Amino acid sequence: MGNHKIFAINPGSTSTKIALFEGDQCLYSQNVAHDAKELAEYENLSDQLPYRRDMILSLLKEADISLEGVEVFVGRGGGLLAMEGGTYDVTDLLVEHARTCANGVIHPAALGSQLAAEFAQKYGARAMVVNPPDVDEMQDVARVTGIRGVNRIIHLHALNLKETAIRHSKAVLNRKYEDCNYVVCHIGGGISVSAHRKGKMVDGYDIVGGEGPMTPTRCGSISVADLLAYMKKNNLEISDVKKLCTRTGGFVSHLETSDAIEVTRRAKEGDKEAEMLWNAMIYQIEKCIGSMAAVLHGQVDGILLGGGMVHNQDLVDQITESCSFIAPVTAYPGEFEMEAMAAGAIRVLDGEEELKTYTGEVAWKGFAWS
Repeated sequence: MGNHKIFAINPGSTSTKIALFEGDQCLYSQNVAHDAKELAEYENLSDQLPYRRDMILSLLKEADISLEGVEVFVGRGGGLLAMEGGTYDVTDLLVEHARTCANGVIHPAALGSQLAAEFAQKYGARAMVVNPPDVDEMQDVARVTGIRGVNRIIHLHALNLKETAIRHSKAVLNRKYEDCNYVVCHIGGGISVSAHRKGKMVDGYDIVGGEGPMTPTRCGSISVADLLAYMKKNNLEISDVKKLCTRTGGFVSHLETSDAIEVTRRAKEGDKEAEMLWNAMIYQIEKCIGSMAAVLHGQVDGILLGGGMVHNQDLVDQITESCSFIAPVTAYPGEFEMEAMAAGAIRVLDGEEELKTYTGEVAWKGFAWS
């Protein structure tokens, strides 16, 4: 691996994570906090760009960190049309689609490529995005539903899922990601469970749309009939249901908290509802892992767990007990997102991976008969 200088930018709801790498060594990292009230004053997401950029520059100046010599600025992707996984050049078209959130998902991650483009222009460098949330490598049979004209899509933590699999392949199995099959999970505020076959994420869940297991803030998969009855009983609008899919479901709906640490504390102190919800969430994750193992016909080289909640040993133990008959379970607590962005750029610079061009066309255009 070359000692390339890479600067990674990962915008979140009220903060922007930044990190400066030289090769695989992180020289500097910081979480730039933003005032939620100030962010709320901006009418459109992309209007926040100058504010976030200036906050980053101010923090770097205070820390006496120079961006001179950075080869690539990597931004967290978002707002893009469905694409194959990989590392992409930040072109004018990609920036425009991120700016307008062409996929209809308004999320701060869409600012990542825009910030990377601005910094790259300022410092005479290149700009890239790596495995954005818009990655779609599903096999066709996984797209079919029981309603004509309605096809499945996925929204997952693609960046962390793929990087976890890439690292495990190299460090543990001494093989290439493209030669392995995995069930990979990201278990945090959102939960992604995915099937990876020979370097492609061939199935997973639309966690933005309500699929998959319950999470601290998401309702997870439920019966359509039950949901319609719930909407009628509580006089809910579609917008209310969408919030259940991403913000007000899961632990929040039951216990009015999204803090998994608080839920486990309450469970240990005798709160039976908290205990049941914690175990039910893990049970649902295990069911999804089994489902993805079936997608891979049982040919699974490993079950990989990443994300913040994987720091909880009880969660890891329960999943291991339930699923290790499928394949070895390996825990990678936390996230590789910043490292993953830098690693993707370095693989391109070292010639290990081809830099892709964003076409603005969806990766999957539908079935021939539709």
